[in-house]
Amino acid sequence: MSDEIRRIGLSLGADICWPICYEELIRRLDLAIPHGRDTLRFEVERVTIEPFDLRQPIPYDVVVDRLTHWYQPSREWIKKAIILNDLYVFNNPWSLQSNEKQTTYCAMMRLGLPVPDTWLIPPKAYNPSADLQPTLQRYARFFDLGEIGRRLGYPMFMKPYDGGAWVGVNKIDDEAQLRDAYERSGAMVMNLQQSVAPYDRFVRCVGLGPQTRRVNYNPSMPLHDRYTLDTDFIDAEGASLLEDMTLTINSFFGWDFNSCEALLKDGVWYPIDFANACPDSQVTSLHYHFPWLIKANVRWSLFCAATRRRMRPNVDWAPFYEVAERELPYRERLRAYAKIAHERFETDAFREFCATHLGHLDEVAHEMFGCDLVKDAVRQKVTSLFPPHEIEEFTELFWSRIQKWRDTEGARGDEGTF
Repeated sequence: MSDEIRRIGLSLGADICWPICYEELIRRLDLAIPHGRDTLRFEVERVTIEPFDLRQPIPYDVVVDRLTHWYQPSREWIKKAIILNDLYVFNNPWSLQSNEKQTTYCAMMRLGLPVPDTWLIPPKAYNPSADLQPTLQRYARFFDLGEIGRRLGYPMFMKPYDGGAWVGVNKIDDEAQLRDAYERSGAMVMNLQQSVAPYDRFVRCVGLGPQTRRVNYNPSMPLHDRYTLDTDFIDAEGASLLEDMTLTINSFFGWDFNSCEALLKDGVWYPIDFANACPDSQVTSLHYHFPWLIKANVRWSLFCAATRRRMRPNVDWAPFYEVAERELPYRERLRAYAKIAHERFETDAFREFCATHLGHLDEVAHEMFGCDLVKDAVRQKVTSLFPPHEIEEFTELFWSRIQKWRDTEGARGDEGTF
């Protein structure tokens, strides 16, 4: 009988706090899982950036990726490793590279989700290129921006078709603001999207594999207060619908880790922003919800490594389209999509794995999130973002919210929804 090592790689950028906590939690779990005549053990390593031979082997079974949405060398290494070495990565790099927010709006409209009316408009300015002028002279048509505004109605939002982190997002209340925002948009290609206003709830639902967590979100607050500490803020049917919606979107695009924003108005949940396939994972914004994310990440990556889960490099939309073409009421159709998602995420096998091998996770995590190492990780992240005179104040704020989680959800076992 011997140890068989499964290795998890963390492909990181500016991340500080969550990798420290992730690594420590796996170390404390000290897993030894029977596997035939052998025993599975797990190691975590941070992936380095360096030249690579396309034929060289890789040391990892799973990689948690935080880079490929913007850093090309890591993207190409990961794609090579999937094709040649059967690496499992979250998320699918081809899907992440090719599906912008614009694409996701179109796809979910096709599935019948109530995405608000959306337009794409040509950029106000262009970066020079050899064929630009003849192309625009021959085929570009003058358009009346004010008429588009009148057709959509006010208020609306202007936002980059491929955006993230709220960059370039503008709330537009009238035609003057629309024209001014367009003048300032430069070479960015923009979507105009009908506003859902006034709304009753703004929820960000985070999905990690088959696990989901709903967070009451307040975009008007500073970043450290946007994720509220609320827990019981929607009814059971609303929670179920948002879970099904999130799993549908994530499995459709091949994203293990993504967050979906939705607004509730007059009993309808409108998905408004759901191409966030590298969600915010920092304690400085998640605070109370940070331990859930670490635990969910640990569960899913361990399951994928232990089972040597196979990557699905090709995103197969046909089963979803087949459901969309059936004459089903919306809620029933969404359940049918979610059934496909659960099959793709192997939810039953995942639940069994967690029950069999991770029964001590809640207890270990509860203890860990009260230790000095975690508090130091919080301090390191705060120090990287806040001015010196605010470091102590915000370290204590975020630490106190983690301790509130320990006293409530952490004390009773926070397995999440899956």
